[in-house]
Amino acid sequence: MKFRTLFLIVFILLVAGFVALNLEAILTPTTLNFALSEVQAPLGLVLLGMLVLVLVVFLLTLVYHQTVHLMEVRRITREVTEQRILADNAEASRFTELRQFLQAELQATAVREQALSEKTHQKMDSLQTALTEVIEQTGNGLGASIGEMEDRLERQLQQRLSGQ
Repeated sequence: MKFRTLFLIVFILLVAGFVALNLEAILTPTTLNFALSEVQAPLGLVLLGMLVLVLVVFLLTLVYHQTVHLMEVRRITREVTEQRILADNAEASRFTELRQFLQAELQATAVREQALSEKTHQKMDSLQTALTEVIEQTGNGLGASIGEMEDRLERQLQQRLSGQ
């Protein structure tokens, strides 16, 4: 229990105890002046009634302020919830946009990679064709050189054989 609540309960119990101990004095009639007229009534009972009236007004005011505060808290909670939903939707939208951007970039990268791969294959094919031609030409050149050397060797061999 809060200190204030405990203090209020103790105070009410003390007032109730005081009233119980002095009930005869509280109920003793006295002449009361209300500015417009005078009345015979127990002063203690009138003061106790005023105390109860002030306490009821205080409690009603407290209930009113607590109700207003509770309604304000609910309104703020509802607004915060709406703002949170809006923020979540905005975040989800950003994630969707990011996903779409990444997919577009991945597709563009795949297209570039495919084009580069095709260029590389074409280059390799052209290099292979050129290398094949060079190898054939070198082979033909070597074959011609070997054939020419064979002819020379045969001529020299025939010259030596015919010269002996």
